[in-house]
Amino acid sequence: MKALWRSLKQSKTGMIGLAIVLVVVVCAIFAYQLAPCDPLQQDLMNKLHDPAWTATGTPEHLLGTDQLGRDVLSRLLVGARITLLVALAGTVVGGVVGVVLGCLAGYYGGWVDAVLMRLVDIQLCFPFTLLALFIAAVLGGSLGNVILIAGITSWVRYARLVRGEILSIKECEYIEAIRAEGGSDARIIFRHILPNVISSVIVIATLEMAKIVLMEASLSFLGYGVPVTIPTWGRMLSEARANMVSNPWQCILPGLCITLTVLGVNLLGDWLRDYLDPKLDV
Repeated sequence: MKALWRSLKQSKTGMIGLAIVLVVVVCAIFAYQLAPCDPLQQDLMNKLHDPAWTATGTPEHLLGTDQLGRDVLSRLLVGARITLLVALAGTVVGGVVGVVLGCLAGYYGGWVDAVLMRLVDIQLCFPFTLLALFIAAVLGGSLGNVILIAGITSWVRYARLVRGEILSIKECEYIEAIRAEGGSDARIIFRHILPNVISSVIVIATLEMAKIVLMEASLSFLGYGVPVTIPTWGRMLSEARANMVSNPWQCILPGLCITLTVLGVNLLGDWLRDYLDPKLDV
């Protein structure tokens, strides 16, 4: 743990990424405690106020209000919770499915490998966002469906990575020795092979998490994400399009939240990739 922290402190980009991710996590966990107003409360008499630091802003709404008079800061905080929930849950679902199928394909080979890799090839033929939109249109918009879509669209990268590494590891002498001693396939895969590929899986997970953040924002922007009663950054962007010129802050603030979150996760993932790479002395 000390070596991990020492390496992180030596990486400026890693520290910046960690700081951004920690801010998002804190905002997501304590969203309703930090929110100054009810994110769903409408006040048409105070609609489209600019942030407090502008000439037309008010101190009651630090980041202004939207077209229905709802407090933008409160909606951004609650939106962080939805974004983090979808990103984490989608990453777990996609990671578990991809790792399990990748282990089966790489270890057993034969028709199992052929069938699973053809499924991977077929899915990779479709653009990521287009596939997510198609599945969302079929399943409908809900928080559970968005998480399921995130898992379905991300498992292939884990599967290809794990399969490739297992193909080389399973031929090692120590694996042959365990097999000769009567070790079961499950024991060989989960106790002796999988720990050797878990570092690569963690790196892929951080990068996939950033993609899921963008995917959730895209689906919400197009109206296929979580229900309209739940504030999300993507939906805030979509609702602010009509007032983009007269009230640009309505678009800038949620867009900035999405950009910074993706940037923070990517920076942290880049540092983690370098730290876990045995060829690099970080």
